[in-house]
Amino acid sequence: MRRMKTEIKKGKVWLVGAGPGDAGLLTLRGREVLEAAQSVVYDALVGDGILGWIPEGASQIYVGKRGGSHTKSQSEINQILVEEASKGRRVVRLKGGDPFVFGRGSEEAQVLSEHKIPFEVVPGVTSAVAVPAYCGIPVTHRGIAPSFHVITGHRKNGEPAEMDYAAMVREGGTLIFLMGVTSAEHICQELIRSGMDKDTPAALLERGTTAGQRKVISTVERLWEDGKKAGIKPPAIIAVGEVCSLSDTCGWLEEKPLFGQKVLVTRPRRRSSGMAGRLREAGAEVVELPSAEPKLVQDKEEVQDLRETVSQIGRFQWAVFTSPSGVELFFEFMKQEKLDLRLLMGLRFAVIGEGTRRALQSYGLFADYMPERYYARDLGKGLAETLLEEAQGKRPETALLLRARKASDALTEELLKAGISFEEKTLYDTVLPDASLQAERVKELLKKQDFSFVTFTSASTVEGFLNLLNPDAEELSGFTAVCIGEETRRAASAAGMKTIVSDKPSMDSMAECMERFAAR
Repeated sequence: MRRMKTEIKKGKVWLVGAGPGDAGLLTLRGREVLEAAQSVVYDALVGDGILGWIPEGASQIYVGKRGGSHTKSQSEINQILVEEASKGRRVVRLKGGDPFVFGRGSEEAQVLSEHKIPFEVVPGVTSAVAVPAYCGIPVTHRGIAPSFHVITGHRKNGEPAEMDYAAMVREGGTLIFLMGVTSAEHICQELIRSGMDKDTPAALLERGTTAGQRKVISTVERLWEDGKKAGIKPPAIIAVGEVCSLSDTCGWLEEKPLFGQKVLVTRPRRRSSGMAGRLREAGAEVVELPSAEPKLVQDKEEVQDLRETVSQIGRFQWAVFTSPSGVELFFEFMKQEKLDLRLLMGLRFAVIGEGTRRALQSYGLFADYMPERYYARDLGKGLAETLLEEAQGKRPETALLLRARKASDALTEELLKAGISFEEKTLYDTVLPDASLQAERVKELLKKQDFSFVTFTSASTVEGFLNLLNPDAEELSGFTAVCIGEETRRAASAAGMKTIVSDKPSMDSMAECMERFAAR
């Protein structure tokens, strides 16, 4: 009898460059690979916003170092990659900057190759170029710097690296020293000793592309002392060359209204990207931690009841939606239950605001009514007035309300007051999330009072935030809660948070509210 050969299934490893910190600088390919990962092995310099994109259920292994303190040696990291891939998993090795620019990615690739484990390299945006650019320093400039050179600032043991400084001075161009802050004095002295003009512009650039970005523009002679006075600490890079004098004229990030602000977005995952993008555009560093998630009803009787109602939706003249999530989940429910879209023919739609209107429009349907003020009471009052006016003394048309289980009574109160016939159905529940590694990371950021603002788009997001993170009074005092409306503000204030409220219940208005507050 022929014996079957047992084959060991091997997974695959992607060596992914996460860029210098700003989540917007993770490449499209990098995010695509990350969102499909089953295991993620990540460094200390990976941006907080990027870590929030690690998929739920993926194992997460931290192997970073801070201030020379290593959680894992390189040989241990290599072994982890081999072990995780040998389980048949899709493994992402997430590294700050670019894997092959002083990232030791090539060493990991060699080990994987030796073990015949397939791998890919996803290049990242290196801090050697991105950090100066975010600080207004172009690494090359016609007539000033025809080349740039990237140099490591220390050896394996953390001491200054032995380099041919005279060759660097002769070559000219821009010099970028990575991981060299602790050696900055030595580097500058050696450059001057090798013939560089002591008045050559130089810069120390700390935590570039993040909310903590700071820069010191000086000269080679004064850089170390000026950096020490400013309290510059790692992670930071050194830039040397005439291009450093262009920092003011080429600077752009500092001009953005939310520069230097770190914002926690607690909006549900399916709705968070729009808010996060708006805030990043305004210059903020954004971290996402959904503290409440809308989920379609699961109870069999409720599902059956909702199905029967939607299958007979023709007996209503109006469908009312009070959130973008409600719209998306409604069409998800129709697909799940195999209900034909032609059932909606002749139906008119009322929506609470601009976001809900856009969500409906994405399905090829246009809202027939939207109030000027995006609140439940205004929706109920305005819709009632519209129906009574159109009825002209006859019986008004009927409406089907499709919304969350714990929805505001203000809408139904206005409809009842006006004598409008309606039926209300629970479309979804708002579910509070379980504990996660991302929540633990956010908890640490709260302890350090890293956040300027935390956004809340409903009372349920406040509740979820409190349940998930259990913040104490000191942690709650470290940020300002940005609330979408009065009901949300009351929930945040009751918990002891400092609050501000947007003029309108919309993402744009919340961002504008933060911009005004930051400007003060």
